[in-house]
Amino acid sequence: MTAPAVEGDTRSAPVLLVADPDSDLVQSLTSELEAEGIDVTGVFDGAQALLQAGALRPDAVLISASLPIIGPVDFVRAVRLARAVPVLLGVGEGHAEQAMEALAAGATACVARPYRVPELLPLVQAAFRRQGIQRTVLTIGEVALDVTAYQVKVDGRIVHLPLREFELLHYLMRNADRTVTREQIMRHVWHSVDAMSTNTIAVHVKRLRARLGDEDDQLIQTVRGVGYRLVTP
Repeated sequence: MTAPAVEGDTRSAPVLLVADPDSDLVQSLTSELEAEGIDVTGVFDGAQALLQAGALRPDAVLISASLPIIGPVDFVRAVRLARAVPVLLGVGEGHAEQAMEALAAGATACVARPYRVPELLPLVQAAFRRQGIQRTVLTIGEVALDVTAYQVKVDGRIVHLPLREFELLHYLMRNADRTVTREQIMRHVWHSVDAMSTNTIAVHVKRLRARLGDEDDQLIQTVRGVGYRLVTP
């Protein structure tokens, strides 16, 4: 299998440390963010988070306002003594006081928890940019996808894609030469586990092919009864 060419930071992927007491949330968030090209490490309390912040030297940290053992405010203060890593705080109902104290201690921003990846992802990517991480460009054949700039070029020509089609192309390129099922696409692109008409995905694939000039379905192939596969030349 030929992996897409990647230009950007010397690390294979930007590293995000996620600290949250909800193990199911950490697991699902890890799966969704790794599909976006982010290397995620999950821990479940503030003590583990501090250890990993020192050992991993992540490019950004996402912590819950309900972090146990070492709370979010003390975590932010401790991290700030060592390095200026961006820290995002996940807040829900009743966390207003923790949010204000964490921001005063040096947290970068707050994000609503439970997390929604379409809302969380731009904040995480902005945090990476503050750390000077170069933009990542995936290239397969004549198609180049700039993850940070949300830009696609075909043979050097900019092709404007709606957000959903951009995310669909990104997911297919990250899984180049692999067959991805409709269920996987639904989970990683639509961020949903609910039943969805297969026609909805088919319509987006058809539009994406047209915008990319893939008239003969040579780039994005349909695997009957299963899903789709983006093929490298």
